[in-house]
Amino acid sequence: MVSVKLGMLHYVIDHVYGAFMHRTKITPPFFSRGWGGPKLELLERMAKKLFPLDVEQNWPPAMVRPVWRTVWETKTACLREGVFQTTCDDELTAALPPESRTARVAWLVPKNVPPQKMACVVHLAGTGDHTFDRRLRLGGPLVKHNISTMVLESPFYGQRRPFLQRGARLLCVSDLLLLGRATIEESRSLIHWLDTEEGFGKMGVCGLSMGGVHASMVGSLHPTPVATLPFLSPHSAVVAFCEGILKYGTAWEALREELAAQEITMTLEEVRERMRNVLSLTDVTRFPIPKNPDAVIFVAATDDGYIPRHSVLELQKAWPGSEVRWVTGGHVSSFLLHNDEFRRAIVDGLDRLEWKEPW
Repeated sequence: MVSVKLGMLHYVIDHVYGAFMHRTKITPPFFSRGWGGPKLELLERMAKKLFPLDVEQNWPPAMVRPVWRTVWETKTACLREGVFQTTCDDELTAALPPESRTARVAWLVPKNVPPQKMACVVHLAGTGDHTFDRRLRLGGPLVKHNISTMVLESPFYGQRRPFLQRGARLLCVSDLLLLGRATIEESRSLIHWLDTEEGFGKMGVCGLSMGGVHASMVGSLHPTPVATLPFLSPHSAVVAFCEGILKYGTAWEALREELAAQEITMTLEEVRERMRNVLSLTDVTRFPIPKNPDAVIFVAATDDGYIPRHSVLELQKAWPGSEVRWVTGGHVSSFLLHNDEFRRAIVDGLDRLEWKEPW
């Protein structure tokens, strides 16, 4: 009885937080400027290139050339920040806002350990995670395990946020797909660089919420085994925007009015169905099974108001051999309270990989 009441409390916290963030006028809704016009058509076409044949033909990815500065250094670790031009192709780069075309990373590295004896995990941003700080706090204690943390700032976030965008509220549906595609391309390039240029012995990719969806895609598409660690994440953005609490923070009427201006008459329910069709491009169950599914660990919350349980189980079913770990809580409370479980999953996922042969 107590556990049921606690579960309900976590679920209520998610909905109270969601009501405050998404039903008040404090922040604008997602997609207030519509679908994105030609950019959306471009991204729908390019999404088809994310699948095995095209991915293999486009390997290796563009190499990153970061320019680094040291933020701080101690006897045991060093934190550097770097910038590089996005590794997206010319067509995708042109579709990005100018502010998003320069990528930023923070890199926390243990000292006095050769890279072939270390692992490195690329941490991807959840919705609204504009800074490096939270992900560096997650990765910091892993230094003692000889695990390095690479934090990528997402396009449309932080210093890469377009001038007219307020907070995390993407202006167009196409921006969500652009953010995802650019994050995938940049992450793949970073992992390739860590492997071939820096010589790390093991690699991983993790992310929370939206970042977990992107981590799943990156891990799926990588040609060699990487630890893939999605935390509190759905199998598709459809779940977040059409089923979870974010549906209350979406500008459905603006999306309907844009279609009406094109002489396409739709009810709000038909608009939501069109959104489902567009966001089905983000369905990770359509992606290949990772090379080592044993090194895939999902951490999900028992009472998540944003991510329904069925969504997590769909991805586990699509990737036989992967593991789901449940933490007691909702989306918001688990984000705050279960960092130790996320770290444990990172360590365990990496332990399931073989060390790379030294050069």
